[in-house]
Amino acid sequence: MFTGLVEEMGTVRSVRRSGQTMQIAIAAPRVSQDLAVGDSVAVSGVCLTAVEVWPGGFAADVMPETFLRTNLRDLRPGDPVNLERSLRLGSRLGGHLVQGHVDGVGRVEAVAEAENARVLTIGAPPEVLRYLVPQGSVAVDGVSLTVVRVTATGFEVSLIPHTARATVLGRRRVGDRVNLEADLIGKYVERLLAPWRGGETGGGGGTGLEERLRQAGFPGAGGPGAEGGGRQREGRGKER
Repeated sequence: MFTGLVEEMGTVRSVRRSGQTMQIAIAAPRVSQDLAVGDSVAVSGVCLTAVEVWPGGFAADVMPETFLRTNLRDLRPGDPVNLERSLRLGSRLGGHLVQGHVDGVGRVEAVAEAENARVLTIGAPPEVLRYLVPQGSVAVDGVSLTVVRVTATGFEVSLIPHTARATVLGRRRVGDRVNLEADLIGKYVERLLAPWRGGETGGGGGTGLEERLRQAGFPGAGGPGAEGGGRQREGRGKER
């Protein structure tokens, strides 16, 4: 688990590819100081395991699923990457909960300067957009950001000068691919509500959720005229 606060911009030293797998070696003087083989590191938003560690850097393997679902396959020697070590119990949660499991790859569609802010417009796939809301959180290349605006095909985020300087997002240009991870909370809420919706209809013609609420005796759940609608529940005190 991560927070989306980048600790260091590392530099790709080498990339060894074999089919749809790869191993990347990354120069990371700060992160490597407290890193051991087997530890998790978020590399531009992708949770990887350190398989080798040496003074000043580490190496990690990229499996086929990660290779196909992220922008790591675009990496070349010399490229910068965002790095964050895994969250420890008791650490401050300065960003938001980030798993390092990329939901989709977006593409930078526009870059604009607005006084001291750098505004990125990012095209995103439906599987990411469904969880985005204005003022909600999203991880872009592992950076915890606030969603400024959501459109039918993408969203906008705004970078403060520090974020633009300290992460790879300050170097992103139109056409660049970026890793996207939606807020974890939204995914769990959708999963928990799935059995209560999904087009089920009851005798009163409501949705599955409305029908279950009506059967449980919640006033008005079945709409006007439905059984129990508008009545005070038995056993309650005075009306609120």
